Amino acid sequence: MSPMTTNTRPGPLTVGFDLDLTLLDTRPGIKAAFEAFSERYGVAIDADLVVTRLGPPLEQEMAHWVPAEHVPEMTARYRALYADHAIAPTVPMPGARDALDAVREAGGRTVVVTAKNGPDAERHFAHLGIAPDAIVGRLFAEAKAEALRAHGASVYVGDHVGDVRGAKAADAFSVAVATGPCSPEELHEAGADVVLKDLTDFRAWWKTYVR
Repeated sequence: MSPMTTNTRPGPLTVGFDLDLTLLDTRPGIKAAFEAFSERYGVAIDADLVVTRLGPPLEQEMAHWVPAEHVPEMTARYRALYADHAIAPTVPMPGARDALDAVREAGGRTVVVTAKNGPDAERHFAHLGIAPDAIVGRLFAEAKAEALRAHGASVYVGDHVGDVRGAKAADAFSVAVATGPCSPEELHEAGADVVLKDLTDFRAWWKTYVR
């Protein structure tokens, strides 16, 4: 099954964005979902630790807490709880709405490319009244290049070194924000073309870039 969840029309001014800790602060919701999962299924999980390392696929995180043979089953059980526990507590990151607006004001399109599954990503944006032009789920690191190329993205914005690698694999300009688990130094070392404090700095950078 293709990871594409919406249309794949490429555009000349398309900017890709990561979801967790780039556009949305999902930490409160993910913590709540893992606590509910832990209580229901008796799996000891340090939810505070989980939310310090968001970015990689859920299966990778689940493997820290359950035997390998149970990861697919427990991942599915967690996802079944996600909508009821993780959507409402999630809020936009500072500057997120303005960053999307800045791209649109320049005649551009926005595509969210995330390791999160597509349906939950769509639920988050619908709940917050945010409408990217496209959402692509279940892609991480270099695999994100698949969606970035399909949508003609020339820029990719993310908070994780995996996002930098994804941008580079797609020959896209890598904009990193130091709002996730990776330090500015780690993002620079991974090859980010520019590192911003957070998305409140995006509009000023974007104006210079589109010139």
